[in-house]
Amino acid sequence: MSDFDDAVRASWAGKAAAFERSFAALCGYPAGGLLDAVGPLEARTLLDVGTGTGTVAALAAQRGALTVGVDPDAGMLALARAKAKTAVFGIDTLPNLHWHDGTFDAVVANFVVNHVGDPRGAVAELARVAKPGGSVAVTVWPQPKSPILAILDQMVIESGVEAPPARRLPEHLEFARDEEGLAGLLAEAGLVDVSARRISWTHRTTFDDLWAGQVGGITSAGEIVASQPPETVERMKATLALLVELYWDGDEIALPAEALLASGRRAETK
Repeated sequence: MSDFDDAVRASWAGKAAAFERSFAALCGYPAGGLLDAVGPLEARTLLDVGTGTGTVAALAAQRGALTVGVDPDAGMLALARAKAKTAVFGIDTLPNLHWHDGTFDAVVANFVVNHVGDPRGAVAELARVAKPGGSVAVTVWPQPKSPILAILDQMVIESGVEAPPARRLPEHLEFARDEEGLAGLLAEAGLVDVSARRISWTHRTTFDDLWAGQVGGITSAGEIVASQPPETVERMKATLALLVELYWDGDEIALPAEALLASGRRAETK
């Protein structure tokens, strides 16, 4: 476990309720496509790595998969268990999963590879626990940032708040956050039949729920909001309200979002 991984894990501690209210739906949008990418799930075993509050695991269980969801955060798992009662959940995390080689028919990781200290090692570990012939699918946020996340970064800038240095991977561990770069990670892990695509959608939310994620410390911008004195927090809230003014659609805000989805298959043994 690297210092980067430790910092990311600490940044999520105690934030399950804030995540569920604010960003679980945003992160859950690709769940259907992620599961489509690993093929039919009826009576197949599936591991959902970084399950969070269980959106992907719940959908996999509905599709008939024998589902295991793992996450390093006990608070996230408590919400996941309530959401997916037929799935099995437990504490586990990359880069070293506590499963034997070739355990699962399918392995998925929704917005996890973008949060690890060694993306190549993480994808290799996902591939390791897949059976020969089994499927692996992942999603990550792209660079440049998905518009909804870029708006939150703009809130910090426009509020005049000095942001701390962002957590960054060493150059030799970084990868291009585009279709080619993500597909390359899967290919480097030895997966075959690799494909990658960009997903675009409109995330509909209320301002109160969007802001709840920020004061709850969700996203890098939210971590900054949560560390400010009350008067600065109010200024940042007002700034965000101005930035989303053009995105109102009735009683909701309709914000553009993008993600990358890639999948591959562990080669059959000869």
